[in-house]
Amino acid sequence: MAACSALPAPPVPPVVYDFGPGASRAPAQGAATAPQRAPLVLADVESPGLPEGSTALHYRLGYDDARQLRAYQRARWSQPPGRLVQQSVAGELGAERAVLGLRAAREAAREGNGSLLVLRIELEEFSQVFSAPSQSEGVLRLRATLAEPTPQGERLRAQRVFEAHQSAPSADAAGGAAALAQAARQAARELSAWVDRTAP
Repeated sequence: MAACSALPAPPVPPVVYDFGPGASRAPAQGAATAPQRAPLVLADVESPGLPEGSTALHYRLGYDDARQLRAYQRARWSQPPGRLVQQSVAGELGAERAVLGLRAAREAAREGNGSLLVLRIELEEFSQVFSAPSQSEGVLRLRATLAEPTPQGERLRAQRVFEAHQSAPSADAAGGAAALAQAARQAARELSAWVDRTAP
């Protein structure tokens, strides 16, 4: 019995987070199912500010070298953050228009159809930032680019940087995940409104 009690405890699996069931806006009940606006191509979100393919939930200590990107050891995202943000953006855009993949953009370019715009997104910051040990917020910053496909390549139509800050309800991974999910929803709403004004 003494030997059995000395066995190491099994490792504790990390807690897995996503943006929750309300991550994207659903069409209003009874609303027309036909898209109200022109289709849009949404490219895969790139994350130059984050480790490639990582599902880590990151945080920064603003009071102790904010330049250092740290990761929670027992918490992670269900998918890379760029993919979660892409789903949130697609949900917002899809409420009023058809959202297509890059294959549609390539076909449009070959056919010389410049009316189909491409939305490219770079996720530059996605972390929980602590201003004090017990106070933090979710910070998201992304760069959105609208481009027009042409046979010679894409032509820039518009570009804008979006930044969202949401207070974390607790100073831990759960609070950071909740704050970042809210920041992603905020950014997706603002980006969708910008696209509607730029590409009606």
